Amino acid sequence: MSVTQHETPHGGMPGWAWSAVVAAGLVAWWVVYHQLPALSEWIVSLLPVARDTHTGEALAFFFYDVPKVMMLLTLIVFAMGVVRSFFSPEKTRALLSGKREGVGNVMAAGLGVLTPFCSCSAVPLFIGFVSAGIPLGVTFSFLIAAPMVNEVALILLVGLVGWPVALVYLGFGLAIAIVAGWVIGRLHVEGWLQDWVRDIHSGATTPGAAESDDLSMTDRYRLGLEAVREIFAKVWIWIIVGIAMGALIHGYVPQDLMVRIMGSGTWWSVPAAVLMGVPMYTNAAGVIPIVEALLGKGAALGTVLAFMMSVIALSMPEMIILRQVLKLRLIAVFIGVVASGILAVGFLFNALF
Repeated sequence: MSVTQHETPHGGMPGWAWSAVVAAGLVAWWVVYHQLPALSEWIVSLLPVARDTHTGEALAFFFYDVPKVMMLLTLIVFAMGVVRSFFSPEKTRALLSGKREGVGNVMAAGLGVLTPFCSCSAVPLFIGFVSAGIPLGVTFSFLIAAPMVNEVALILLVGLVGWPVALVYLGFGLAIAIVAGWVIGRLHVEGWLQDWVRDIHSGATTPGAAESDDLSMTDRYRLGLEAVREIFAKVWIWIIVGIAMGALIHGYVPQDLMVRIMGSGTWWSVPAAVLMGVPMYTNAAGVIPIVEALLGKGAALGTVLAFMMSVIALSMPEMIILRQVLKLRLIAVFIGVVASGILAVGFLFNALF
């Protein structure tokens, strides 16, 4: 679809009216987003379920995370659609590819540290980055760093194990994100994106890209809305499925079993911790109480950190959502590269501390 500034906007609204509507929408988005925790608690209070039960915990998690991820997806894809209208795919790739890719990995990982996203919440921004033509390896650096190393995790870890360990964790987490993203970028696996994502990434379906200098702001807003409609239609159901699975696991975490396995101190406890962490889903703040309980039971620090990193960077719900963006081969590469880094961190921390 090609859009020019000579087309009549929907409903005949002038440009200033579109800008006013977008501004009002952003304000409404901000207000609603910050009310989501209270809203989820209110919904659960209307149900015939006690809040302090496993089912109540799972439902509260579901009713909070679904609208949160949906709202993030809508905002980010709209914003990236508008931004993309200013740059042709050729300009974007020239700016962000080649010799700058290593720098891009570092910058993307640093951005991930500053964004308090869980793994599923980071996926919308990942999709936005890919659709804007940003190199795939750079986007993976963000996808790994955002849930694994953020300010919430670091602050909680400082209180739990002290700042020296927290800083080492920061260093290794960033290293995994940067190196893993760089490795995936070097593999040149853009062909392993889903077809519709690959078309966007290559610019084949980038509306108005060739004439980006001729577009009005009204046209750019419309392109942002079109991007939301196209991408949202492909992934929304899988977001719900993934978060529903995560909510069930979140509400029924077998903490006693984990303590028995990870408290053994044997060599296989690190890979066992990673395997146990992958099916689970929570954010850094949610996993810290489990980390505290495991350390209190005598589990090795490296084993516990490997478990924490796998929970928040390799969760199964995240993989379900990513399946609509990546082909299985690329998901397998992503899991293999990140899991290898997590295992290395676990064994190294056990040897150092």
